[in-house]
Amino acid sequence: MLRLLAICALALAVASPAHAQSGAQQKLRVIASFSILGDIVAQVGGERIELVTLVPAMGDAHVFQPTPSDARAVATADVLVANGLNFEPWLDRLVAASGFRGRRIVAAEGIAPLALRSAHDHDHKHDKPAKSGGRIDDPHLWHDLTRMQTYIDTIAKGLAAADPAHAEAYRTRGAAYAAELRALDAWAASEIGQLSKEQRKVITQHDAFGYLAARYQIVFMAPQGVTTEAEASAEAVGRLIRQIKREKVQALFFENIANPRLIEQIAREAKVKVGGRLYSDALSPPGGEADSFAKMYRLNITRLVEAMKRD
Repeated sequence: MLRLLAICALALAVASPAHAQSGAQQKLRVIASFSILGDIVAQVGGERIELVTLVPAMGDAHVFQPTPSDARAVATADVLVANGLNFEPWLDRLVAASGFRGRRIVAAEGIAPLALRSAHDHDHKHDKPAKSGGRIDDPHLWHDLTRMQTYIDTIAKGLAAADPAHAEAYRTRGAAYAAELRALDAWAASEIGQLSKEQRKVITQHDAFGYLAARYQIVFMAPQGVTTEAEASAEAVGRLIRQIKREKVQALFFENIANPRLIEQIAREAKVKVGGRLYSDALSPPGGEADSFAKMYRLNITRLVEAMKRD
């Protein structure tokens, strides 16, 4: 509470009206909640926006703690773009503390989410607000490129509403980017289509790949739930190790946002080689191997297919 009050006080002290732009050439000031979303917004907004991303590359949005500088950035923004589905459980508090008065875009709005496959195993604070009628909605929509078509359209429409003078530019860029992701989806489906059903089994650290699993008929297993806040129990880890041995799972990965120690432990006990790193909830830093959403997706698919092909 004291931290929140401190952020609030500092933000209000420096806040300026969110729509204080003057002149048609002023760029739209946009905040994106995390790095993957930031790149998607940048693809749609192009040179017409000035973008700030709150959770940086390699950052974990599940456990992110906003700072006073984040509050200042939000306070002076014209647009705030979030994923939604409680992926950013800290965001509402930050918005309230900052005094944000701009337009808020929820990229997941209008998309039918999947229920978390392991919802019955989890009951921690991150999950509770996302429960609806006994189910927990999976927020990791970006791993399904078909759902991303609506995601991108929502962002383009939101930017156009905030900046009507350049609405057509946002729509055009959004349509072009959506087409790029459709082509990427077709490539991914072709690559994974070469694998048998028995080969399509993967172990990851937390339950972040449910949409990719559903899209390409891959079985993903994880010792943790939908958020990295949850600690994996010894019982869950033991059960997973037995399943790996029983089903001869060969694809085992750590994630870029998580400590690999747990996956390394599972690999040792199951006698399986770690396939390397997958990017789940964040991009790599600029210049890295996965510094855009499209590069991240292609890299993940390439590594998954290579690992699942092992005898």
